[in-house]
Amino acid sequence: MIPRWEHFRHEADIGVRGLGATREAAFEQAALALTAVLTDPERVAPRTSVRIVCSAPDDALLFCDWLNALIFEMATRHMLFARCEVRIADGHLDAIAWGESVDVDRHLPAVEIKGATFTELDVRRLPDGSWRAQCVVDV
Repeated sequence: MIPRWEHFRHEADIGVRGLGATREAAFEQAALALTAVLTDPERVAPRTSVRIVCSAPDDALLFCDWLNALIFEMATRHMLFARCEVRIADGHLDAIAWGESVDVDRHLPAVEIKGATFTELDVRRLPDGSWRAQCVVDV
C-alpha cells in the first residue's frame, strides 16, 4: 500500500485520516493530513526537528494524544510539519517531526486547529492488512 492521507467531512470541523502499510505509517500520514488542514504540505520545508513522545493504553487514545502533541508543538513553536517518523511499542510513541516556522505569506494558513477529538476516532488494521488512523479535529 502506498501511504497517503486524506480529509473527510464532518459538519463545521474536519476529519484527518492516515493510511499506511503499518500503524506507524498511518500515524505519519495523519500528521500530514493535519498540516494540510492549514496549508499545502508541499510548501513546508523539513528544516527543524522536534521530538514528540506520548503514551496511552490503546491505539486510538495514542493517536489522539499524538495529534494533540503535534497541535501543541505547532501552536507553541509556531511551526508546520512536513514529515514525521513514528515508532510505536507497548503503548508508547516516540517520533521526530520535521518542519519549519510558519511563513504567513508562503504558507497562507487557512484556519487554526484547536485540538484532536474523540469524534470518529478510530485506529484499525484493514482487511488488506494496511492500517487506518482517523479522527475529527476541532478548527
